[in-house]
Amino acid sequence: MTNRLYRGLEVYPLVYPHRATAPGSGHNYDEGFDAAVRIQEPESSGETPRSRVFRVEATRPFQSAGDARRASTAYAEHLIDTCAEDTHVLDLAL
Repeated sequence: MTNRLYRGLEVYPLVYPHRATAPGSGHNYDEGFDAAVRIQEPESSGETPRSRVFRVEATRPFQSAGDARRASTAYAEHLIDTCAEDTHVLDLAL
């Protein structure tokens, strides 16, 4: 899993098939992908960093894993950028 540092927070795109894989079957990528993003405070010595997962709301599945990954990164940036000064993105009520 690759991460990116954005405004002091770690951003982890999470991409997964839209339809879960049935037991005994191969992956089903034909129906597209869904996305979420984990935003985490950087690890500091001795403390467990806080993190939270936000689901990317989309009207239909993303056609490719790359599209889903880009959407999750853009969503994280949007959440961080639009968070009020007196609120931390990890405390948002969505």
